[in-house]
Amino acid sequence: MQQKQPRDFLSVLERGRWFSALPPGVKDRLLDHAQLRPVPANTRLFSRGDPNAGLYCVLAGAVEIGAVDLGGREMLLAVAEPPQWFGEIATFDDGPRTHDAWTRTPTTLLLVPLGHLQAMLHDDPVLWRHLGSLVVEKMRALFESTEGSSTLPSPVRLARRLQAMTDAHGMVVPGHARQVLTVNQRQLGAMLGLTRQTVSEVLRGFEEQGVLKRRYGALEIVDPGALRRIAAGG
Repeated sequence: MQQKQPRDFLSVLERGRWFSALPPGVKDRLLDHAQLRPVPANTRLFSRGDPNAGLYCVLAGAVEIGAVDLGGREMLLAVAEPPQWFGEIATFDDGPRTHDAWTRTPTTLLLVPLGHLQAMLHDDPVLWRHLGSLVVEKMRALFESTEGSSTLPSPVRLARRLQAMTDAHGMVVPGHARQVLTVNQRQLGAMLGLTRQTVSEVLRGFEEQGVLKRRYGALEIVDPGALRRIAAGG
């Protein structure tokens, strides 16, 4: 069987708002030296403080992004699914990785090595604007996810997070929102600061309302409109 190449995943990449908006020549240069990285489940990609290896995109599977607090507990900040990019912050300041990243399921990643990315930016400084737009997308998603996070009722907070995950926090092009989310109760609780019991009770209520169906390690959004109404506080 012929080994897959980065361009074999072009349809996945084009579902992402950032990549789809890039000029064709920039897309080609990104993929010219990009590498496919199959990663087994339960593998740490990098830790906070590690050197920056480049820019990643999730093509299949999922990557958990978080940190470890002073007590040694893992704090989950986000779950990146296709076609989300991550690792751009360290490219801007030449600093180390700001968070930990690991897999819980078998995952396929696209890596644009740092050296290639820096060469592109050196040759065409206008590309900094494109990379900056990726950072802005992340900042916008962060502000929206934290707004009212400690004061809203649990069902609204959970609905907002699920709705954001369906379109990768606004990072997928219209019409490509996901119906099946690779996320479990533990992950949702860790991201929202809720107990697993609370998450379970809220999801059970959503299921009884016909909003979603619970699967093993995943959630299927059955009624996106109902989810939006709950997220809006209705």
